[in-house]
Amino acid sequence: MRLVVVDDHPLFVRGLELLLPISTEGRAKVVASTGDAAAAAALVSRCHPDLALVDLHMPAPGGIRAVAAIRRTTPGVRVVAMSGSADPTPALEALRAGADGFLPKTSEPEELLPPLLAVLDGWAVLPAGLLRAMLRPTHAASVDLDGEERRLLRAIATGRTTVAIAEELHVSERTVKRMTAALLRRLRVSNRAEAAAVAGHTGLLGD
Repeated sequence: MRLVVVDDHPLFVRGLELLLPISTEGRAKVVASTGDAAAAAALVSRCHPDLALVDLHMPAPGGIRAVAAIRRTTPGVRVVAMSGSADPTPALEALRAGADGFLPKTSEPEELLPPLLAVLDGWAVLPAGLLRAMLRPTHAASVDLDGEERRLLRAIATGRTTVAIAEELHVSERTVKRMTAALLRRLRVSNRAEAAAVAGHTGLLGD
């Protein structure tokens, strides 16, 4: 497993360079690193690693933008964000930017191999605490939907087709598409699947 490390803490990077090959019996090694978030995408593109480890707390443009840039320029490279902070917000932002997983920087080198291999196999890796925080129901009081919007969201969340929704609401399919687009904007999501997730996690449907 060939890794590129994007981190502005030289001691941390050097520690990974020394300990990863030892702790993984040569199965993983750091092939390149940079402490400049702006240079991350170019480095990854040049080295073609299997995976990029990106520290989220870096000087501007920052780790989250580095994640997005890597994902945009080399979509085949898996990206794992890392942070020494307990604040889940940067981790969530990194996942939205395209990271395939998140690991705390407190992880010991010998603990890194299983989650990194899982990421390479196509899994998303998250600490249990962060996953619980993501799945914890919250009430989005700022999203105040009227009765028609709630009916539409309920229909979307239960997987109804545009045709079925049009029949239920007694409107045209074109109107359903227009209403759906407006609802997605209100919920600040980009597709029906995300709208359904919002409905489930925020209690907008009531039952």
